[in-house]
Amino acid sequence: MTLVEALRIAVRRLRTNRVRTLLTTLGVVIGVAAVVSLLAVGEGAQARLTDRINSLGTNLVSVQAGATFTNGLRGGAGTASTLTTDDADAIAQQQGVLAVAPELQVNNAVVVAGRLNTTTTVTGTNSSEAQVRAYTIGYGTFLTPYQVDTGLRVAVLGATTASDLGLSGTSAIGTEILINGLSFTVTGICQPKGAAGVGDPDDVIFVPVAAALGRLAPISPDGSLRSVGVSVKDASQVTQVESGIEQLLRQRHHLGFTASDDFRLASQDQLLAVANDQAATLRNFLIGIAAIALVVGGIGVANTMMVTVRERTREIGTRKAIGARRRDIGRQFLVEAILVTMVGGVLGAAIGSGAAEFVGRAVNLQARPSLLGVAVGFGAAVVVGAIAGYWPARQAARLDPVEALRYE
Repeated sequence: MTLVEALRIAVRRLRTNRVRTLLTTLGVVIGVAAVVSLLAVGEGAQARLTDRINSLGTNLVSVQAGATFTNGLRGGAGTASTLTTDDADAIAQQQGVLAVAPELQVNNAVVVAGRLNTTTTVTGTNSSEAQVRAYTIGYGTFLTPYQVDTGLRVAVLGATTASDLGLSGTSAIGTEILINGLSFTVTGICQPKGAAGVGDPDDVIFVPVAAALGRLAPISPDGSLRSVGVSVKDASQVTQVESGIEQLLRQRHHLGFTASDDFRLASQDQLLAVANDQAATLRNFLIGIAAIALVVGGIGVANTMMVTVRERTREIGTRKAIGARRRDIGRQFLVEAILVTMVGGVLGAAIGSGAAEFVGRAVNLQARPSLLGVAVGFGAAVVVGAIAGYWPARQAARLDPVEALRYE
């Protein structure tokens, strides 16, 4: 029996038992649809993480202050006073450095504009912050060197903060706002980066670092910073610049040969690597969940084929009696199983691709169906069909023709 003949017989038999075929195929459809849609959600999660990290800046190296220890308990990074504006100025002189932005953060600052108010993060910095952190001005101007040097009380709002305060367009420029009770003049509003939720980079206010020191951040009257953002000229120089910054700060902080760093360095590449690992873990977890549904569908196929073998025992005996070989019988039932799962794979891939958008909305992600996800889902269905059909096909092929003809 040729493959074409086996396929023709399989189609005819499946059409004879349409309801059974439909129910069997449905299990495969659900499994494949789950695989495709959840893979799309995983791709969407990875894309969001990558976009968020890329939005932090270009060729970014972040230098964070060390952590404090209180009664043996370690505080978070940036809680110690180990970075200063002088350190930032020294880093700016390093070879390969394009721009440097000292960053003094004031968390949970209360901001009032007219009758509206919000709580946000205020970052004391300089005019290079926009370049280092990849912010683009939508209205007005970013902090200027003169404003930074003189410590003027001016503020540049992130898109989310401006929206929360009811400020938009050029009419917002020149508006007076209160930050922790101090008056500041709005000079610019940044374009949105499009990332919402916890750690929203658009929910921020930038002020000159001198205006924040000792006023908004009285805990840092000595000029200590929480972090320093560094933009490297060339992506290939990131590792070299990191090494140079580490040596420079160890010398400036008078750290001995065996002493640990009192600061931390993190590059964009490192953050991307961590994000990719997290996304891969999430994707594997989702695949595992979807695989359960696909395995259940495969069990349904195997069960149906076993019942089919029993129902067609006399037919098998007749075929063997007139010269059908074992491999012909086995091929016939194996082709039926694979055909069911292939049809289910095609339908499941189509349904999963269409349902991915709704699944993504349910978890607040933009799902991204891909050809790879469709190929994985369809390929898994074919493999499951082959495995599910192998044992029934083998049982059918091994039936004794005499016993099969006697079967009632």
